[in-house]
Amino acid sequence: FFFASSFWEARAVTMPKGKQTEMNETVRNIRERVTLHADRVDNTASTDFPGVYPGVDDSWGPASLEKCRMNVISVSDKDMEFDMIGVDAAIANTFRRIMIAEVPTVAVETCFVFNNTSIIPDETLCHRLGLIPIRADPRKFRFRGRTKDGMLEDPNDENTIVLKLKVKCELNKDVDPDETNPDLKYKHHKVYSGDLQWTPQGDQQTSFPDGIAPVDSDILIAKLRPGQEINIEMHCSKGLGKEHAKWSPVGTASYRLLPHIEIKGDVRGDKARRLAACFSKGVIGLEPVGRGDVRAVVVDPRLDTMSREVLRHEDLAPLVSLQRVRDHFIFSVESTGALAPADIVREAARIMARKCDLLQHALAQRSEEGMSYNEELAVYEHGDMGLVGRMNTAETGDQDKDGDGDGEEEEGDGVDE
Repeated sequence: FFFASSFWEARAVTMPKGKQTEMNETVRNIRERVTLHADRVDNTASTDFPGVYPGVDDSWGPASLEKCRMNVISVSDKDMEFDMIGVDAAIANTFRRIMIAEVPTVAVETCFVFNNTSIIPDETLCHRLGLIPIRADPRKFRFRGRTKDGMLEDPNDENTIVLKLKVKCELNKDVDPDETNPDLKYKHHKVYSGDLQWTPQGDQQTSFPDGIAPVDSDILIAKLRPGQEINIEMHCSKGLGKEHAKWSPVGTASYRLLPHIEIKGDVRGDKARRLAACFSKGVIGLEPVGRGDVRAVVVDPRLDTMSREVLRHEDLAPLVSLQRVRDHFIFSVESTGALAPADIVREAARIMARKCDLLQHALAQRSEEGMSYNEELAVYEHGDMGLVGRMNTAETGDQDKDGDGDGEEEEGDGVDE
């Protein structure tokens, strides 16, 4: 496959002008487009790597960043759509996975069950509580570290949020004894997430003047009957989605390639109407051309789902070309509400940048100074160059207060990633 694409590029140099244009167009489609057929998808692998195409400089450098950009299409309290353009699928997928698994949030981690006489077992009830999204800015909290003995450090106002749930169902004596509607017959017979009460610790009341509460107050937790009671204290801590899904800030984070639809020739009349009906609404428009005749034109290929319905019709299939732009990714981010979608994207970008810095630092230290086996093992197991820095300062006796390996304390914004 690579040999063939290189051959076309090389042949284009010596071929006549018309043939050269045709071959260059073929190479361009291989490099920049994913082509859809009725029974297969072509050009799925990236080929824009150094040495694949003679005379083409595909090396990565500062100039490559000029074509990389992000365009925000829409944003709301819980949803965001944006375009990431000019990057490879590996970069786009890395960004997606970071949003899902490595942007921290706060969730219920420990439950102290003082009383639970409902029909739901304690472990099931605690699991349901853990999956309730909590609206609390994780950037104002620290991860709970471990002591020298390997135990979690004690909870405090910097790493723990305390929520309490105390509900008891009672019979409503003000209604007719023959009433059968449980909403009228019982009091507090449905336990909702809105029943969780925040208990401020330390200076948390000052840090969170608007309070801390579940994102949605109408999440049903349990149903009770008279005499049944739930009394639980919950400790919420900061964590990552790769440890447990309850810490993931997104419900979904996905991307798709931008559709590219081309109509071959002039399609009019009944064929134009049938062609438009094969695509999602708004993709193909009908342009009046006089005397009641219409012509098919591409209006907004972004709306298409690439169902390939048009390829099922033998007379319509040759009239269109269905492709996707290889380096144009349409991202859809749906937040759980714990963080705004724009904040999730920003935090993911920062975390990705820190990963690049970590790799650069590790490569530089490995090549210039050389790393011991224990240092390489620390980076491999923990992904923490700060651990290497602490190992080095332990040997020299220097103090590295911020743990980044440079022996200096730097001012930050309180974000513990």
